Amino acid sequence: MGFLRRVAGVSLRDRQVKLKLKFDICCVFSPCDGSDPPPDPSTSKTNLDVSEDRREDQLSPDDPEKLKQQQLVGGEASNTNDTVSFTPELLTESGKTSYRFRCPGPGVFQCALTGLVFVTTQEAELLYNTVQWDESLLQSAGRMAAGPLYNIKCSEEAAVCQLHFPHCEIIDAPLPDGLLSVGHITDDGMSILEPLEITDTHVVVNVAHLSVLGLIWDVVTRLWTKSVSGQVLLFLGEPNQALQRQNLNVLLLPRNIPLNEVSEQHQQSRNIQVPATCKLIKDQSYTVQCPQAVKIQPDKADFELEFGPNYHPTFEIRLPINTPEVTLRVQVEEHSVWQHEVELIAPKPQTPAPGEDRDPAEDRDRAEVGRTAEVLLNTLEDLGAEDFETFKWFLMNSGEHVKNRPIPRGRLENATLLNTVDLMIQTFSVTGAVEVTKLVLKKINRNDLEERLAASS
Repeated sequence: MGFLRRVAGVSLRDRQVKLKLKFDICCVFSPCDGSDPPPDPSTSKTNLDVSEDRREDQLSPDDPEKLKQQQLVGGEASNTNDTVSFTPELLTESGKTSYRFRCPGPGVFQCALTGLVFVTTQEAELLYNTVQWDESLLQSAGRMAAGPLYNIKCSEEAAVCQLHFPHCEIIDAPLPDGLLSVGHITDDGMSILEPLEITDTHVVVNVAHLSVLGLIWDVVTRLWTKSVSGQVLLFLGEPNQALQRQNLNVLLLPRNIPLNEVSEQHQQSRNIQVPATCKLIKDQSYTVQCPQAVKIQPDKADFELEFGPNYHPTFEIRLPINTPEVTLRVQVEEHSVWQHEVELIAPKPQTPAPGEDRDPAEDRDRAEVGRTAEVLLNTLEDLGAEDFETFKWFLMNSGEHVKNRPIPRGRLENATLLNTVDLMIQTFSVTGAVEVTKLVLKKINRNDLEERLAASS
């Protein structure tokens, strides 16, 4: 299921950059009102054909009522102030990570790991992962990758009606016409979806069906805009006791590359979280300064707009072993574009006892555990089947109601009432389980049970 948090009053769009929408072939986008999906736009394409989906063909001019619905609902999706952020379940197979999340119903859902936003018309399970771009296909269309390429699948054919792709543009002025679009790749080739709008952070497109999709730049237009919003990622390697050295790897990347995708390729190193955002320029040479370094390799490196599949270090900094702190500067000649005092000594993790997830300081004796479990069971057994499933859904999703420590979906999805209570006590401690239960009961509008629990606990 992954876990969610509701972001109230924060729009994905602070400022809009309206684009002239130009297209070439017929593609009807899926209305967000749950009606039947339109014909597959790929049916008129030949193998490895590259074409553009036209806005006027996406709408339904012959059906005024349907056209009105599409325009209305599409606008509401773009303007929503009620986006739900979720952290998906991670699935690993053959060293590759996929993301899975079940949307509980219609809404706007933003993945906390990738930044992707899904606008859905109904409950559905999403499964998505990054795949490698086909450079020859991009070049034949006069395009280049502007973000990771995602293979997106959904359990319900027409459940997803709109996608928002994170971009790395610096929007301090209107973007050039035609700069950004979305490549929609099928067995028949690639069609080009022009944006409905571009926000400060995302490119918004309507979709009729899902397959492989990713953000792309027009090669010629891109020549006029070389600056992008970038990020500086740091990974500290294991100490080399023989040489008394330790490597700190520095990666300069576009902002819209997910940290999780990079960390997957640097599992033997520890990511050091720092304020990462900076402005970077394509093909510009950068250097790194670090007074504590024994050696920095290479002396300088060009920043390239690459979106996988591999994320290699831009710089390797060799440090004396157990160096507690370093000063890092990323520079263009003498001008600093990013600087930070970086602490390298990791805090000791508070490892719980085997089989326990709760804080030992909050643990209670067996008698108290038994009493609390009985109180919770007596309270929750008055929930109907539907309310109980909703109650568990909130436990699996992040937020203050679960202290941002959701119970994994695999442990809770098919849990009985007794098992659910046991998992809550293990995860949140005795007193914490009671507080979490109260908060979730309020969320599902069972204030009667919340008041009864408060009186008996």
